[in-house]
Amino acid sequence: MLPLVKERLANAAYPAVPLGSKLTLVQYGSSTLASTEPSGVPIVRMNNLQQDGWALDDLKYVTLPEKEVDSYRIELGDILFNRTNSKELVGKCEVFREPGKWVFASYLIRVRTNPLELDSQFASDFLNAPTGRLQIDCVSRQIVGMTNINSEEIRDFGIPLPPLPVQQELVAAMNAARALRQRQLAEAEALLGGFDTYLLATLGISTPANDGRRVFGVWMADAFQKGRISPEYFHPERLLTLRAIEEAGVRHERLGDLVDFVRQQIKTPSENYLSLGHVQSHTGELVASSETSEGNCFTFLAGDVLFMRLRPYLNKVYLAEADGCCSPEFHVLRVRDEAAIHADYLAVALRSKLMLLQTIHMMTGNTHPRLANEDVPDLILPVPPLAVQREVVAEVQRRRARARQLREAADAGWAAAKAAFEARLLGN
Repeated sequence: MLPLVKERLANAAYPAVPLGSKLTLVQYGSSTLASTEPSGVPIVRMNNLQQDGWALDDLKYVTLPEKEVDSYRIELGDILFNRTNSKELVGKCEVFREPGKWVFASYLIRVRTNPLELDSQFASDFLNAPTGRLQIDCVSRQIVGMTNINSEEIRDFGIPLPPLPVQQELVAAMNAARALRQRQLAEAEALLGGFDTYLLATLGISTPANDGRRVFGVWMADAFQKGRISPEYFHPERLLTLRAIEEAGVRHERLGDLVDFVRQQIKTPSENYLSLGHVQSHTGELVASSETSEGNCFTFLAGDVLFMRLRPYLNKVYLAEADGCCSPEFHVLRVRDEAAIHADYLAVALRSKLMLLQTIHMMTGNTHPRLANEDVPDLILPVPPLAVQREVVAEVQRRRARARQLREAADAGWAAAKAAFEARLLGN
């Protein structure tokens, strides 16, 4: 333990104890191979535990014998630790409070506190505060590009232990700050994630109603003309979306006629590396992620648009604000003629429901659903006059600026709450 941490804990307002002395369970997760097919039970993986807490929009599932489900089932109030991840995220922990039947993967460690002595949320809040992170950084070590901690090191973490009523009082203050932060982040996300309503109204396009049909007819001649014997490709929802674009009175174009697909590869990634995990669904904003480069990358320039190849239902599209490199999970799109389409408008259009209702019916593959390279140029986009594009871009930039202000305020308030929480415990 660092001398600084030892000194802080020795001089704390309450006696410090090893975390392990107040635990009733410490357990590694299941190593069973998971699938995106929603069969079995959802399994929480290291990618689901991020800086902002739980990110459960990208789930996988496992089929386990009932005995193993019972063994790995997460109980409400359990704490899960990232035991293997990036330096920033290893040791990150959160209390799990999702209802239903969930299990956890082997890159996580589950601990359960004795509720009569240690509140699980109190323990998690302390270990995510600066002194808790210092302890984690002290013992974590890098192996084959990833950083690790083990269960014995988690047991040895020191934690000040006030009486349970004081723990609950501190947790209540943190929960209030957490709720405020979540409201600010939700407002920020709604500003950008809800942009579709504005875009569709501006373009005068209405998307078709939800169509859950599993049975529908396709002319054989159409299938041969398109070279596709894929029922999903001819799903009414996709065809009605294309019809809505064509009948709206707005010029529309194939994506391949508007952009170049840039495939300039490098073997060693630069600092500004982006994976799918770095791009927030539906908003196109960057977020922290533990994903690292595992091979060749594509380079991109400021103003290029990164459009996901894998798992298009996640709707991840990013307008590059600086040069960098990205995972081959993205297509790098470069506008061919700026007098025809604005790059910022292109990103908004590709992120819209008009694209999503096309791409979700064009996916191939079960384990890793993706868009086939030859299908992406055939996506149809509405391309209004430049004056309308500029109007759309101005609105999205206004919303983006406001969303970033809200995120900055949320981060500053949360940091202040952590500092106040820790000061109360450490007596400084």
